[in-house]
Amino acid sequence: MVSAVDRIVVVGASLAGWSAANALRGEGFTGRLTLIGDEACEPYDRPPLSKAVLSGRLGADQLWLPRVDGDVEWLLGTAATGLDVRAREVVLADGRRVGFDRLLVATGTRARPWPNPAERGLAGVRVLRDRDDAARLRSALAARPRRVLVVGGGFTGSEVASSCRELGLDVTLVHRGPAPLSGAIGGAVGAVFADVQRDAGVDVRLGTTVAALDGDDVGRVRRARLSDGDVLDVDLVVAALGSVRNTEWLAGSGVAADERGVRCDAACRVLDPRGAVVDGVFAAGDVARWPHPLHDGGLVSLEHWGNAVEQGATAAHNAVHAETRAHTALPAFWSDQFGLNVKSVGLPSLADEVMITQGSPADREFVAAYGRGGRLVGALAVDSPRVLDGYAALIEARAPFPPVLNAPDAPGDPAPVDAGFPASRTR
Repeated sequence: MVSAVDRIVVVGASLAGWSAANALRGEGFTGRLTLIGDEACEPYDRPPLSKAVLSGRLGADQLWLPRVDGDVEWLLGTAATGLDVRAREVVLADGRRVGFDRLLVATGTRARPWPNPAERGLAGVRVLRDRDDAARLRSALAARPRRVLVVGGGFTGSEVASSCRELGLDVTLVHRGPAPLSGAIGGAVGAVFADVQRDAGVDVRLGTTVAALDGDDVGRVRRARLSDGDVLDVDLVVAALGSVRNTEWLAGSGVAADERGVRCDAACRVLDPRGAVVDGVFAAGDVARWPHPLHDGGLVSLEHWGNAVEQGATAAHNAVHAETRAHTALPAFWSDQFGLNVKSVGLPSLADEVMITQGSPADREFVAAYGRGGRLVGALAVDSPRVLDGYAALIEARAPFPPVLNAPDAPGDPAPVDAGFPASRTR
């Protein structure tokens, strides 16, 4: 039965907020529903920005998510700057105060900016996070720069590099780690993607950073000085340095929020710094940090499309029902790059070891299983997405690692190796 709630406010009008709003109406909530967003447009899909939009297959104005059913009050183009839990009000940048009975925080993340302010201001230095970023970057790529420098080899950086090669542009990718994608899938499997990128014509520089960017007399970027002493002539720089969680607006509110995200319990209920539930306040999506059973109750935060949708729906359910349910969905993500489909289930980043269980990296069609402490915690499939359902079932059953599969395409003598994640990571 839906609780008697008059007004629910969702702060964050991206995927998690959109999912929550839809779920609230689907759960039977008929009260006043307000969505607050700092962008001036209604929700849209972000994954195509680094792929279909940059390559020109889609326009940035073709990504709209379906309209939320029912009557919704949209407060767009004005960011939330504060939260008064006691008064039950969200403070906006223009000074307005929006009251609520229930609040759902879904403010997500923003692109981490280039660290040097003077260099950040050079024309041709870009980030990629929203529609405007993608439209500007697409325009810059269409101008056929002599060389694009992508700084950061995570999924966004690798997908941007892939789009550049699809357009026939020369591109250098600089990554401080031992391999592209090493933070998400480990250095061992990431080494396969280093070969994939080089085979596609990307100039891959690993274990390297950019020491400085130089501009010309009119303030346009022209050179990049690398940490190894090399100097590159570049016309366009894409800073793919990861993300920053949008939690600053919660400072002083009594909510447990910091650069790691907003701390929640398993039911998406926001906690205070002592670990007590903040009444009527929930969080979902990239900004949330909550205990996942796959991590033995350790806190995780996921910047995945599927998690935003599922967690938004869970938070919405719990906002209007006395009987809450836990958010325990098995994480999954995917990426399309360099002609390959990459899909993962579980939490590979927890792993100590990894093993190729099916196919062959040399053939660019394989499955890697990830283990931690003798238990299967994740799997990654390259151009083999259909097999992952079986791995997902094993992960949820807490199956041992290495898994016993008896797969007909198993390598002749599979053996686990170190997964190659940084020793300093937080688990």
